[in-house]
Amino acid sequence: MRVAVLGATGATGRLVVDELVQRGHTVVALTRTPGRGGRGAVSWVRGDARDPAALRALLDGADAVVSALGPRRGDTTLHRDVAPLLVTAMRDAGVRRFVSVSGAGIDVPGDRKSRRDRLVSALLQRLGGEAVRDKALERRVWADSGLDWTLVRPPRLVDRPPTGQVEHSAHTSPRRTSIPRADLAAFLADLVTRPDYVQRAPLVAGR
Repeated sequence: MRVAVLGATGATGRLVVDELVQRGHTVVALTRTPGRGGRGAVSWVRGDARDPAALRALLDGADAVVSALGPRRGDTTLHRDVAPLLVTAMRDAGVRRFVSVSGAGIDVPGDRKSRRDRLVSALLQRLGGEAVRDKALERRVWADSGLDWTLVRPPRLVDRPPTGQVEHSAHTSPRRTSIPRADLAAFLADLVTRPDYVQRAPLVAGR
């Protein structure tokens, strides 16, 4: 498959790209800064995620899209800004599958979070302000898109070796409160070719 990746130069995005390449996918990635993406197996499109022309170039010939976008400091509207642009670009390009990193702090209808996680979510929503609200508003855009989206809600990301195991559920809290980035990257890559959690926002954690 030809997979378009946003956020490919970030800590999680680099691992997503590596995982996709290892699985034999053709990867094309968006970058604002030429020269930051040195992987020979990856094609790079220069541009910003808020630029519709860059998104059209990125999605040309793509079969699926994976996003590990993370905002720069002070940018609290990145996800709500990019989501409608990406929906339009995907529709125009005939691409249906979208897999992205969201956050465990957002709530979705049907959630059966543990008391611990309900408290954590409330705290994050209160202290995180617009940054947390941005993720919630992004989900609304995708929920109305009609596309085959999945927004993965991880807890704290840690830079530890992968375990190869991920606990996941559409609405029920995992037992652990962290996940290695490499395990999250592998889970995202899994979803590219699986119909699991279509139009859902699964909660995940390491095992």
